[in-house]
Amino acid sequence: MRTYLYLAIALSLIGSGLAQNAEPAHHTAHAAASHAKPSADKVWAELMDGNKRFVAGKPRTYDVVALRRKLVAKQSPNVIILSCSDSRVSPELTFDQSVGDLFVVRTAGNVADPVALGSIEYAVEHIHSPLLVVMGHQKCGAVMAACSGEKMPSSNLDAIMNKIDPAVTQAKTYAKADDLLESAIKENVHQSAKDVLANSEIIRNAVKSGALSVGEAEYQLDTGEVVRLNPAASGQN
Repeated sequence: MRTYLYLAIALSLIGSGLAQNAEPAHHTAHAAASHAKPSADKVWAELMDGNKRFVAGKPRTYDVVALRRKLVAKQSPNVIILSCSDSRVSPELTFDQSVGDLFVVRTAGNVADPVALGSIEYAVEHIHSPLLVVMGHQKCGAVMAACSGEKMPSSNLDAIMNKIDPAVTQAKTYAKADDLLESAIKENVHQSAKDVLANSEIIRNAVKSGALSVGEAEYQLDTGEVVRLNPAASGQN
């Protein structure tokens, strides 16, 4: 009799263990589904809505304390922004976003150097952000310096100019003197977007697979508006 009792208890414990082991799998699948990334088009639309709020001076109010606590364990931004380091160009403010919303990489002239590319690759590989936005801005000092053709005082500054020079060269083929800077700024956004694809197999493969879209934009200093640009002729979305 005692043997049967022990057997019944053992079977009960085994059944309970199987049920417990099965439960996390269900929750894991549910969690994965609930954290599915939105489409790049949806992310763009949300960014544009945020920019409209910024332009109108009607930003949302965010509970940053709660957000900060929520994000301690993990980040999951839906967009990567490659933008200029200019103090007047803050993607978080420009798109009216908060903590954890954007993965931002900033360099002078929004150039895609190896460090910037590695940072973007991290977001593509590990965070799976569906959209990369390359954003330039009006009156960019780095592009202005490249347009001047003046010699830079250091090899580090030369490295920035070397990235921007092809855009200036392209702009000079059609722009008049008064329009050169603005044309070069737009060409530099195109150039940076092309550099991202040309120099990163990880990003290139993500675009080919449809996991990532690359968009281009220019920030208007005077109005605060972000204007989407047509992509360069490089097969981008």
